[in-house]
Amino acid sequence: MEKDMRGETDTNRYVRRYVLLCLSLVWAVVGPAPWPDAPARASTPAQIYAAAAPAVVLVVASSGSDVMSGTGSIIDPTGLVLTNSHVIFDKDAKAPYRSMWVFLRPDRVTGNEKTDLALRLQATLVAHDPELDLALLKVTGLSKALPVLPMGDPATIAIGARVLAIGHPEQGGLWSLTTGVISAEWENFTQVPGKHVFQTETGLNRGNSGGPLIDENGQQIGVNTSMARKAKDGLAITSISFAVKSSVAKEWLAKQGVQVAYAKSFPPAGQGKDSVAPQVGGTVPPTDSGPRQALPSAKPQPAKVLENQPEAKPETGPGLPPVRPFSLDRLMRGLAQVSEDLESQMDQMQEEIRKRR
Repeated sequence: MEKDMRGETDTNRYVRRYVLLCLSLVWAVVGPAPWPDAPARASTPAQIYAAAAPAVVLVVASSGSDVMSGTGSIIDPTGLVLTNSHVIFDKDAKAPYRSMWVFLRPDRVTGNEKTDLALRLQATLVAHDPELDLALLKVTGLSKALPVLPMGDPATIAIGARVLAIGHPEQGGLWSLTTGVISAEWENFTQVPGKHVFQTETGLNRGNSGGPLIDENGQQIGVNTSMARKAKDGLAITSISFAVKSSVAKEWLAKQGVQVAYAKSFPPAGQGKDSVAPQVGGTVPPTDSGPRQALPSAKPQPAKVLENQPEAKPETGPGLPPVRPFSLDRLMRGLAQVSEDLESQMDQMQEEIRKRR
């Protein structure tokens, strides 16, 4: 029996070639074996939105004559809401706004102001940090637990990772969805120690402030805080927005006595009975049955809509849509009217009690 230079017989060569041929056929049919601990297949934007949007809120703050609005995310089923400091801080008075409300998302957003903004609850300020641009609110008057947006670890996010934002952009719809990718990372942003941010080209505008930047697992990995729109020489800047990393928010919340753990990765989308979309904690949002904070009983005056300072001025002019899809003036007049009606009812009840005595 002849042997080659390696001492291999013809029979051995035929066997080796046959085994290699069989392995090639198996590879072609079933493909390579999966890597251990392979990352879960990402959910679609529609799936992420369906799961996350109920835990995103509209935040409205007012001092009576002035009003500011932004976005927030529910981080605890008892009604803790994370947002931006500049959403709830009156820079003219150099103090937080006196009155704050949180609006919960309805089952379906239609553009009808009466139904879209029907789930209204009063909120109080727990803490805020102007330098980190973070604020924590507490919703009052809850009758049920609220849905929660899970917090993700930003250390797992790389440049180029797909992300999305949910918020209330100026000249856009309530609970709007925008998508994009992580563009860059910044440490000590604007020379503020510990303020680490993601740069993203996800579409953000005034009204998105305080809202969540969400990864493909449906987890909040940032708090949208500012955007660049115009250079010093007037040149337009596009697709440059910033979000404070969730790690910064997590550390800041811990200092306020609120412990938030990073959520675990979700299983691959579409695998398993209940894996159509990532699920958030909590239950169905409560109805608007809680108490409201009393506003001044004087005749309501048109509210002055303040500019969200870290963000750019909107374009206005003939043919362009109104500044906002909903009217903050009308919203504040309605809140003031509700307060007047409640005060009037209380006065009538007290008068009836005095008569019976």
